[in-house]
Parts: sequence; C-alpha cells; structure tokens
Amino acid sequence: MKNLMDESVSSAVKHWWVSLLLGIIFIAAGVLVALTPLSSYVTLSIFFSVAIFVAGMFQIFYAIANQNALPGWGWQFASGIIDVLIGGVLLTYPDLSMIALPFIVGFWFMFSGGIAIGVSFELKSLGTKSWEWLFLLGIVTIIFSFFLIINPVFGGLTIVYMTSSGFIILGFFRLVLSSKLKSLSKQIKDK
Repeated sequence: MKNLMDESVSSAVKHWWVSLLLGIIFIAAGVLVALTPLSSYVTLSIFFSVAIFVAGMFQIFYAIANQNALPGWGWQFASGIIDVLIGGVLLTYPDLSMIALPFIVGFWFMFSGGIAIGVSFELKSLGTKSWEWLFLLGIVTIIFSFFLIINPVFGGLTIVYMTSSGFIILGFFRLVLSSKLKSLSKQIKDK
C-alpha cells in the first residue's frame, strides 16, 4: 500500500515544472501590468484575458496529467476550466472586460487564492515543510481580491497596481509550489 502511495505522489510531482512555468507567467504578467500606463486600460484588459486563458490551459494539462495521482485533481481541473471560460469570454467581448474588469479580476484572485490554500493543505498532508508560506500567499491573494470587489471605483482607479501585485503574489505562490513539488519528487527518487 505504501509503495502504491509513493508511486502516486511521484507521478503527481513529476510535472512540477508546470507550476514553475505558471509562476514565471504570473510574475511576468505582474511586471508588465505595472509598466502599463492607466491610459492603456484596454491593453490591460486584453492582456489579462490572454493571461487567464493561457494559465487555464496549463492548469487543465496539469490536472489531467495527474488525475490518477492527486486526490484533489478535480479542483485543479475545475480551476483550469473556469480560467479558460473567463479568459475566452473576456477575449470575445473586450468592452465587457473593460467595464467589469475590477470585479472579474477580484473574483478570479479570490478563487485562485482559495485554490492556493487548498493546495497548501494537501502539501501539509504529504508532510511538506514550510507549507505555511503557500497558505499565507493564498490568504494575501484573497485579501487583494476583497479590495477589488468591495470598492470597484477604487479598484478601477488602481486596477493596474492591484492587478500587478496580485499577479506577482500568485506567481510567487506558484514558484514556491514548484520548488516544494520538485523537492518531493527528489525525496521519492532517493527512497
């Protein structure tokens, strides 16, 4: 039974690089958004739509690749589907994305933060050390989401900087997660 569990965990963590890639994409998105002037709000909405769509595709790939090994793979899969749907709608209707951007970004960050918290608890159950950092980054992502949702006028005025910060925090979560998954993979190989 223990050997079967080790094989499942090994299979789940072999795609650690997907989380690394997502982290790089999110941090790059955060930096680019911060450099985008407020006058190019249209560019921000299109860029955000593409980033969500691409991130969703990677999450779907990761969930499917690990469906037999991850007990909570369905949450990762659902997150990817939601990201693809949101990104697709925003790309199809750019006017909608400009009007609703503070709400959409806020709810997307809230959902992503919730997923981050869930993943941190899964890593805790696997005995991963320092899982608390992942939990904390999930909480901070949710706090940013509340700022955007509660006050959309404020969110509209500061959307560039709030979105940038949220992407960077989510990116760091993904980088830390990839490091933990890679470490788990190495531990399994060394057994």
